[in-house]
Amino acid sequence: MSSLNRLRMLGLVVAGMMLAGGLHAEGDKANGRKLVYTCNGCHGVPGWSNVYPSYPVPEIVGQNQQYIVDALEAYKHGQRIHPTMQAQAQSLSDQEIADVAAYLSSLSK
Repeated sequence: MSSLNRLRMLGLVVAGMMLAGGLHAEGDKANGRKLVYTCNGCHGVPGWSNVYPSYPVPEIVGQNQQYIVDALEAYKHGQRIHPTMQAQAQSLSDQEIADVAAYLSSLSK
């Protein structure tokens, strides 16, 4: 196989992985910091629970970056069900999801 054909094959593999969700965009922490203001409405509530309806709200500060990306993508595509989270995730581009995850994962608890 020639070098050019190997390079083309590599390009196809990388493109396929990106389309399949195997690779994620690098997150921009500075932009993520701007985007998380809506997250704090629930996830920033002291005691990590919501008033009504009463339910525990997971702590997301310091969470694993890939976990945050995966969770938001699952909400965005209807694989995880929660009306508020689905609406929030659907309002974010893939890059914005990566940005939010980069920022939140960079914080310590």
